[in-house]
Amino acid sequence: MTAQPVPVTVIGLGPMGRAMVRRLLAGGHPVTVWNRTASRADGVVAAGAALAPTPRAALEAADLVLLSLTDYAAMDAILDGATDALDGRTLVNLSSDTPERTREAAAWASVHGAAFLTGGVMSPAPTVGTDDAYAYYSGPRDMFDRHREVLAELAAPRYVGADPGLAQLMYQAQLDVFLTALSALMHATALVGSAGIPARDFLPEALTTLADIPAMLAAGEGGRESTGARIDAGRHPGDLSTATMMGATADHLVAASAAAGIDVGLPRAVQEHYRRAIDAGHGADGWTRIVDGIRDPR
Repeated sequence: MTAQPVPVTVIGLGPMGRAMVRRLLAGGHPVTVWNRTASRADGVVAAGAALAPTPRAALEAADLVLLSLTDYAAMDAILDGATDALDGRTLVNLSSDTPERTREAAAWASVHGAAFLTGGVMSPAPTVGTDDAYAYYSGPRDMFDRHREVLAELAAPRYVGADPGLAQLMYQAQLDVFLTALSALMHATALVGSAGIPARDFLPEALTTLADIPAMLAAGEGGRESTGARIDAGRHPGDLSTATMMGATADHLVAASAAAGIDVGLPRAVQEHYRRAIDAGHGADGWTRIVDGIRDPR
């Protein structure tokens, strides 16, 4: 909890926005809220938040303004008519969009006299305020330091740099892992389901595979160097699993999926990663060599 309660405005009351409001109220902060659909504020207003009648009134209620919206276009639509109220305030935009769009928004905020922090909360709404929650931030370091204590009440803050696009990039990269893994789980479920294996029996088995991946990545060549360190150094030893071996496995997965009559888009994308590495003469290298073809698909 911060030493002194800090007034905070929260604009956007989806599940994440409402969870943040409740956590801030629990920390003793005066919280003002605004949402396009006013009825979404009923629960947090009953818990002690103040409902602003307009976006302008919401901005004027606090120097620290948190935005929890669908995307940055929603920020534009909501704040466009109240830009004169931005002067001297800090906008912390926790919405999802592209890094470039984030940089444009930071420049727009600066024109109107506001500081801008990009945030990416890497936790679902139910974990806000718990030890499991963390978030990436980027933008002016002094503004981050000024508001760190309040932000830390929502999720452990991880500052990644002054470039406002960096937190968004980290957020999207993490979602890359998350969404791809979810699709892989559903694709695998469909594959075994084609033979009558129920999802309730298969998914626990699949989760053990996901749980094994951290140990695989942590142990590098001979256990002396992490996978990430080897990639950074441009080393891809094929002592454990070569691109050729993994590529053959991808070929088999495509064939099995086609035979089962299920969608082959995901396994074909994986197959292409290994085809590129093999065609470039790196079949004897480790599986991490596929990063080259992903970085430059030409």
